[in-house]
Amino acid sequence: MAEQDPGRVERIGATVHRPVAPWTSAVHELLRHLEAVGYERAPRVLGFDNRGREVLTWIDGDSGPEGWGKVVDDKGLIAFACLLRGYHDAVAGYRAADTARWSTKTGGPVGDEVVCHGDFGPWNTVWRGDHPIGIIDWDHARPAPRLHDVAYALEYAAPFRDDTECLRWLRYPEPPHRRHRLELFAGAYGLTDTSGLVDAVLAVQAADVEAVRLLAEQGREPQATWVGQGHLDELRARLAWSQAHRHLVD
Repeated sequence: MAEQDPGRVERIGATVHRPVAPWTSAVHELLRHLEAVGYERAPRVLGFDNRGREVLTWIDGDSGPEGWGKVVDDKGLIAFACLLRGYHDAVAGYRAADTARWSTKTGGPVGDEVVCHGDFGPWNTVWRGDHPIGIIDWDHARPAPRLHDVAYALEYAAPFRDDTECLRWLRYPEPPHRRHRLELFAGAYGLTDTSGLVDAVLAVQAADVEAVRLLAEQGREPQATWVGQGHLDELRARLAWSQAHRHLVD
């Protein structure tokens, strides 16, 4: 029997086995902190399997493509924003080591920074019915201002996408009222002022282009495959759309 690929993500019963990366140790310390403070919406670290993959608890529910439809209505969008705020509050007191290595930087939070999830999108949220009960895929966690996660989430939840994509792929029954959705998300998260949010989203989109490029250059997956398939051009096109259509959100 051929040996299984150690780079493959695999669910085994109530656990998920995932390939490790240079930042796995820092992410595990973060997840252990969340467990220690009683935060229940993140997976628990169980160690490593005999193929060297990390082993985490499986959070059962709807995620991946199913997550997109959950944030379309106002109730789901509010719950999505509250989930992010709850995580940020849980991690606010955590100070990673100055030597901690993350996917895009080294060090711990500075000033008012927290360790952001870094990839807080609908696909990385686990739902049971109308309630989000978990956050998965922590590989891109890193110290940053809370606004980073907020802006990243808004790119996908406002969303900063054209109407055709919203209707065809993102499960909207009609073109979204993007300004309303931005304000609703911001208010549910706890922001009292939305000024600067659109600029923050554009900055996050630009940074994402560079992050994917750098990870691909290092041979990291899935970024190397994405770049080979032309994903960088897609990311640049999304940024250009947002820049040209910011009046829909501002």
